Amino acid sequence: MKRVVFFLLMILISSCSFFDSKQKRTQELIDEELRHMDWNSVDSYPFFYTCDEADTKEQQKICFEETLISHFQETLNDFEFTLTDKESETVDVIFVIDTLGRIRVDKIYKNALVLNQMPEFDGVITQSLKNLPKLAPALKRGIPVNTKYRIPVQLNTN
Repeated sequence: MKRVVFFLLMILISSCSFFDSKQKRTQELIDEELRHMDWNSVDSYPFFYTCDEADTKEQQKICFEETLISHFQETLNDFEFTLTDKESETVDVIFVIDTLGRIRVDKIYKNALVLNQMPEFDGVITQSLKNLPKLAPALKRGIPVNTKYRIPVQLNTN
């Protein structure tokens, strides 16, 4: 009887440590995978619902960029911006697409010339981004992730 109790007790003790080591090993594998993951790229780009979700990653990127640029051009063509001192000026618009597909302007980099001559520029850009067609967020390993983009906007005086 003592041997049976001892045997059962040994099984119980060794099985607890077996589960602990299995859980520890799983966590080590997860940590290792996270260390080697490329956090600067996504598995699929944000896409507008007018684009094809089954396209390749490169085709998704092209559709995303073309739709975004086309929308910006249409919006900016409706406004008359005037620069008097230079022939052209570049403004960088930094925006974020969150995990729900919502867009928000993070920062607009422009010099004092643009700020002084076109004070309404930020509002037009922000409104243009808010009026974009609905889009799905970028995915990393099947999980929606925030993504940040920069669009250089060339303002010409001609």
